[in-house]
Amino acid sequence: MWQELDNKLTKTFIFQNFLEALAFVNQVGSVAESLGHHPEIWFTWGKVTIATTTHDEGNSITEKDRKLILEIDKLN
Repeated sequence: MWQELDNKLTKTFIFQNFLEALAFVNQVGSVAESLGHHPEIWFTWGKVTIATTTHDEGNSITEKDRKLILEIDKLN
């Protein structure tokens, strides 16, 4: 479940291993690029944390962020 924290939508995804987590990060990157809206991504063995906010709207959550998280949830 996505959480709103410090004007960002944040979620941690858990994977069975490094390669699954890496593949997910690459998929998120492709989605972000297609939407022109790029989240912060923290990646480690079996775990990926994503946070998104709209910097050019004063670091607030906007429709861009909501659209991005919907697309990310379709990947997992």
